[in-house]
Amino acid sequence: MPKKPQLHPYADRLSFERILLLIATLINHPGIGCCNPLDRPKKGQHHNALEPLQKKEQEFAQSLGITFPDNYPSIGTLRKDLETLREFGILDRRMYRWGYYLGTGVMSWEELKVAFNALHSQATYQGDPTIREIYQILEKRLRGLDLDSNGDFSYPVRAYLNRPIIYTDPQQMQAKGKNRHTLFHCLDALEVAIAKGQLVELYRHREPYGQRTGYIQVYPLQLFYHDIAWYLLYEYSENQHLEVGRLDRFKDYCHHIDPTGRGQQKQRESLKEAQKLMTTGWGIYLGTPCDQQLERQGKLLLEEVKVRFSPPVTTFILEGECRHPHQKLRAKKDSNGEYIHVDYMIKLPPRSFHEFSRWVYRYMGCAQVLSPPDLVEKHRQAAQAVAARYR
Repeated sequence: MPKKPQLHPYADRLSFERILLLIATLINHPGIGCCNPLDRPKKGQHHNALEPLQKKEQEFAQSLGITFPDNYPSIGTLRKDLETLREFGILDRRMYRWGYYLGTGVMSWEELKVAFNALHSQATYQGDPTIREIYQILEKRLRGLDLDSNGDFSYPVRAYLNRPIIYTDPQQMQAKGKNRHTLFHCLDALEVAIAKGQLVELYRHREPYGQRTGYIQVYPLQLFYHDIAWYLLYEYSENQHLEVGRLDRFKDYCHHIDPTGRGQQKQRESLKEAQKLMTTGWGIYLGTPCDQQLERQGKLLLEEVKVRFSPPVTTFILEGECRHPHQKLRAKKDSNGEYIHVDYMIKLPPRSFHEFSRWVYRYMGCAQVLSPPDLVEKHRQAAQAVAARYR
């Protein structure tokens, strides 16, 4: 007697539509099921990620004109469907505590547009070769979407126009015959070292600020763009000194000494220390090993710096409310309500005086340094030197 055919769990129309609607819901609403920050569960309660997913699937079915029975699918049925997606590799076998999404589809179209816009800016203006390659790939894949939106999707609504003063893209260097053989040629190896906390050997061939040249063994911590160029933040292996170096001042040499690496926890701890130094100071110079050690131990006193700005730059100084997290502004007006001057006050470590002075020099004719005395003298000499050139 022939065996009865075994029906697939999704053989009937309702079940088939339900599983397809679940997939469509996850595609169109990535992150669904994430707890709303404004609606966190009370202490002792647990957020149920399945309930918002259930509601969204029901709404999505209704928007497509598909009629489901009341309270369908149930939480139990939804849990079974999610397990089916895991069995077929559509969902990973892991927790989705912060919302469900398929594969790498973690963004909505609106979120993707903002991210794509940011990639365009970094690829075009900051000259990041890795981002430029990713942007070009995505631009081709999303060309159909851009055509459907009449170019609205790819229009650069936002841009960060600061450009590097050096060549950053090896392919661009080669095309223009300007190959510089810098660390930009080793970004792949460098990024792996950063992610894994690997000890590497680099070669710095020039340094106008008197830092050490030649071979150095460091833990690279982060690549970042600042003002005019790309920089590498790293930590020396021998004394844990934190330092910043411009990428083009290193040769195209990145030798991995410890492929195993020290792990991300130590990397994050060192990165946090460096970020604390940058927040306390002004700019990206982190000081000499001796001074930095004292500063990290809380044994280095900060000095109060006071600069008086006169019109017409007073308005621009007052506009910079977030120029530094520890700044203080004090303005004085005349009887007509016009600004007489604005005092800019901040406590800084001495290592930051040079970079702070470079900012003040932008307003040379409208700025007077009032304290500390050594910075007053430095500014006076700089002003005299400028005046002497125009005699």
